[in-house]
Amino acid sequence: MSAMNEAHSPRTTLCHYTTDAVYYGDADLVRDLLGQASFIDVFMKQTFGRTPSAGERRIVDAVLVTLMEHGMTPSAIATRMIYASSPENLQAGVAAGLLAVASRFVGTMEPAAQLLGRIAASADAGAEAARIAQDYRARREAVPGFGHHLHKPDDPRAIALLALAREVGTYGPYCEALAHLASAVDSAADRHITINATGAIAALLGDIGIPVALMRGFAVLSRAAGLISHIAEEQRDPSGRFIWDLVDTAMTDARSAD
Repeated sequence: MSAMNEAHSPRTTLCHYTTDAVYYGDADLVRDLLGQASFIDVFMKQTFGRTPSAGERRIVDAVLVTLMEHGMTPSAIATRMIYASSPENLQAGVAAGLLAVASRFVGTMEPAAQLLGRIAASADAGAEAARIAQDYRARREAVPGFGHHLHKPDDPRAIALLALAREVGTYGPYCEALAHLASAVDSAADRHITINATGAIAALLGDIGIPVALMRGFAVLSRAAGLISHIAEEQRDPSGRFIWDLVDTAMTDARSAD
């Protein structure tokens, strides 16, 4: 018997239809969800199979609000430029911006969470944190979740997020691991290094049981809303041509100077 025959048939439990109803899992969309369940509750149930507690709901909401807007970053610029080129396709601009949610911008909670998980699982959290900090220092690489070009000495978003975790009772092993890592990073650098927002988000999501491999999904979900806002502003006050001319002029002048 082939491996394909041995495997069970593909299936989904996320959604099914009847002639007079739509179901999300076992919930009737019209009778059980519309006007009764929040977007966050439905998203968490669909994705992770559980309804969040009141404290977890506040954490998820805070994470989504934090990640929604980052100003004129590469994702926002990409969205505006693609929308300027294809204004009939709002979704194309959003999709272009979402492609920049990666290991350098917005999506850095994944590598940070991997490190925090190592520390949380270690028999000696302080020693493991020190090994990680020293390793990154030796390689002259920034530790994921640390450092910011603007927010110094601390990122106000990280401070607020960690305070919220304490307030709602979700502060746990990942947040504790972040504290160990922050101390180790400061010691290795011989100066204070900022815990940035995605470092705090990695800790908060880890402590409410979000798998590392799905953490970036929160950034994608939130950033999509932020990019729609950029398109709305682009519709009111277009900047695409200005961005194009600015880059074209600067790079052409640089070539002429050479």
